[in-house]
Amino acid sequence: MSDYMFMLESHLSAGQSKALSEVRDAAEQANLNLFLTGGAMRDMMGGFPIRDLDFTVEGGAVKFLKQIAQKGRAEILSIDEAAKSAEFRFPGHISVSIGMARQERYSKPGSKPQIQPATIHEDLRGRDFTVDAIALSLSKASRGLILDPMNGLGDLERKELRAVSNYALYDDPSRILRLIRLRTRLGFTVDERTQSQYRNVRELKLETKILASALERELRQIAVDPLAGDILKALEEENLLYVFSPALAGPKVNMASFQKLQKARQSLPFGIDIVADSYPLFLFLLLEKLTARERTQLVHAVGISRSDVDAAARLETRAKKFEREIANAKAPKPSITYGLLSKASGEVLLFLLMRSAQRIVLDRTKNYLQKYLPIAQEITEKDVIERGGQPGTPKFAKLQQQMIAARLDARPKKVVIEEPPEPTGPVRRSATFGR
Repeated sequence: MSDYMFMLESHLSAGQSKALSEVRDAAEQANLNLFLTGGAMRDMMGGFPIRDLDFTVEGGAVKFLKQIAQKGRAEILSIDEAAKSAEFRFPGHISVSIGMARQERYSKPGSKPQIQPATIHEDLRGRDFTVDAIALSLSKASRGLILDPMNGLGDLERKELRAVSNYALYDDPSRILRLIRLRTRLGFTVDERTQSQYRNVRELKLETKILASALERELRQIAVDPLAGDILKALEEENLLYVFSPALAGPKVNMASFQKLQKARQSLPFGIDIVADSYPLFLFLLLEKLTARERTQLVHAVGISRSDVDAAARLETRAKKFEREIANAKAPKPSITYGLLSKASGEVLLFLLMRSAQRIVLDRTKNYLQKYLPIAQEITEKDVIERGGQPGTPKFAKLQQQMIAARLDARPKKVVIEEPPEPTGPVRRSATFGR
């Protein structure tokens, strides 16, 4: 195993590892060259948690995408017929994007590009920033090989964002939104040539050419970011929020609530996967301060789907209903609190941490996240198997919950402090100083 493959495995969650294995196996069966690319490589090589898995294949991507979809384990979120790419959601809320290695040619700034198949090297040279132009081969013959034609690794080490070409931001103005997002999220500086290109794009007001689909895609990326509030603030300072809606200005940006969201996310236990659909929660806060007319304008301008709008609208009702259940529940034992709160989705838990005014609800939610969940993780699959459980069966799940409840409700062992033995010989007095 190469050092890079070992590094990758150490960065992936259990769900991400399963999704990667499934995509890799499908690529081998289709005899396609598969690469891990984009944000996944940037985050891994930069030492950040990997949020999404981005794959690129050389060759017949259409047949490959259909093959992934037909397996039935992954939910198809969106398909881009022109780019031969698709977004999937694997079990455990694992986000995966798979696309064809391609070249994009723009007739004018902000226009839809002409797309044609390309090699992985050509694909990387046509991306937005050098830190996103790194690939790791997952193919059998070259597994673990790093491709870095634009020296993105060097820019990661320097903590610098650099456009891959002098026309990257002109060709696709949505990349200026990505520039601000990555600068805020990663804490990187922007190199002078890229900054100059950014200023020229703004002087020409090319941000008004950003396609609705690109705006909606950027909102989704901001929604899942732990620093969503800081990113919105940075976009406001750059006078870029108006591209989503002219109404997003001043108090209508709802900055106080987004800062509360950031604080709530910090309460989530590190290293434990809590499935949360961040987009409805983000949209709820984004639309909350707007009038009905302003909401409609933003939804149409960005192309937000009716299902996403409805999910955002239902979130508060869902959270208040669950809040009543938590407040009214008699939960003298930790296992009862754990059993109740484990039924809540991540976005509802975050909503409660942000908005609940009931002390008992906040205390029980925080205890669940900070105490009971980490203790529950101590019961491993191996422990359940040793007690006779067979993975994937109802008996296994029931036995696992019983073992978790027993661990949560167990009284902590008393620590007995032994007194030192009395001296048996003559006691020698120590010398006294400073008299």
